[in-house]
Amino acid sequence: MIGAMIRLFKVKEKQRELAENANGGVPIKKQSAGELRLHKDISELNLPKSCTMTFPNGKDDLMSFEVSIRPDEGYYLGGTFLFSFQVSPIYPHEAPKVKCKTKVYHPNIDLEGNVCLNILREDWKPVLNINTIIYGLYHLFTEPNYEDPLNHDAAAVLRDNPKMFESNVRRAMTGGYVGQSFFPRCI
Repeated sequence: MIGAMIRLFKVKEKQRELAENANGGVPIKKQSAGELRLHKDISELNLPKSCTMTFPNGKDDLMSFEVSIRPDEGYYLGGTFLFSFQVSPIYPHEAPKVKCKTKVYHPNIDLEGNVCLNILREDWKPVLNINTIIYGLYHLFTEPNYEDPLNHDAAAVLRDNPKMFESNVRRAMTGGYVGQSFFPRCI
């Protein structure tokens, strides 16, 4: 039994060597299950026309990418919001880490870019995918939720005075102060 296992190991080692030689001596990187699933998710994406995906580290690094969202309705109409995605090798058993790189006045996104979206936390399930997350982020801009806030001040203004909230969003998106926080232009 042990002899058969050793022969099998040597055959596998020989196959790997042959593959590396055929690849110009470059070791072949084995894809993790997370990379394989992410590749499938990306190939099946059906993004809204107002969303784009880019790979700042090149297409060889699928586990790190950015998504730009340009809402076509609601308070955030005309703004462009950039999100970074970091995907774990154990994806889809762990939700991707998503951060908003654009400083935004929003009840569900804090000033450090942390995002409050239930499917990125307690409601994450392996059957969900990148497309679901992007649609969830897009939905945050068309229907901000003051009931589950990260930015409590923005949530209170949205709840108590929607016209003031709209004015604050416009001021923030055109580059200006809301309260003590400065927001760079995102329109």
